[in-house]
Order: sequence, then structure tokens, then C-alpha cells
Amino acid sequence: MRRITLTSAALALLIILLGGVAIAGAAPQAKPEDTNEKLLRFDVQFSDLHLVDVGGDGSPSLGDYTVFHDLLFSHGEQVGDEGGTCPIVDLSQGLIHCTGTIRLPGGQITFQGLTTTAPTKHFAITGGTGRYQDASGQGTLVEFGNGTGSLTLKLRR
Repeated sequence: MRRITLTSAALALLIILLGGVAIAGAAPQAKPEDTNEKLLRFDVQFSDLHLVDVGGDGSPSLGDYTVFHDLLFSHGEQVGDEGGTCPIVDLSQGLIHCTGTIRLPGGQITFQGLTTTAPTKHFAITGGTGRYQDASGQGTLVEFGNGTGSLTLKLRR
């Protein structure tokens, strides 16, 4: 197994194929408003895209995965970060399954979901630590296409 930094052409191909590094899933079903819901919003600065080429063939293939570490900002100040991996699970559909952790003051929030090429991605919040212990809910990531985006978390406790 070897890690490669993608060239511009390979990066463009991977972005078209996978829709970026971020997290995703199916659109959530509408639910009644939860009075215990807490809304967190961040601006995102995405990391450079890195592909771990498991097969060593130099092109995206089933089982290869991306590794990311993005920075989270609120009102212009960095308040946290997120990191994770996204293995390719279906090359013909361009699907990757991302899992990761958001690190904020007071604790961490874990997430997972399937990503498509759509710039808006939905994912499940699967747990947390510290002040986010027992957290659940959903998140939405929007990619602006210029290396930045927005992240909204709807936490239920």
C-alpha cells in the first residue's frame, strides 16, 4: 500500500468521480422539530485531497481511500477541525463511505455517510465525547467549489 499526492489531472478526475472529500448520505426524512436540538454552524477550509492507492495502479479503484483534515471556523476564527477517511465503495456510481471526527472545544463529534458528486451532502451524527456525549442527529456539508464550504450540525441529546 502506498500513499500518493494527486497531480492536477488525477485530482480533477477524482473530484468529478467522487465529488470531493466530504461526507454524505441520502436526504433525511422530515421529522417534527426536536426541542432538544442544538444547531452548530461553521465555515470550512478543506484540506488538499490525498488518495491512498491501495492497489498501487495509480488510478482510483475500489478500496482506495481519501484522507482528509479540514479546518472549522466561526466568525473568522478557527474553532476546531475534522478528519477522517473515505474508501471508494462503488466506482461505477462514484460512491465513497466517509467516517470521521469533528474536534471542538469541550469534546468531539463522530459522523458517517455516503458521498456523491453533489455539492450538498447529508450525514449521520453517530456519537460524541465530553459535552457532546450521547449526541445524535444529522449534518449538512456544502462545498462551494473553491476549497471552502459550510458545515451545519443539528445535534439531538
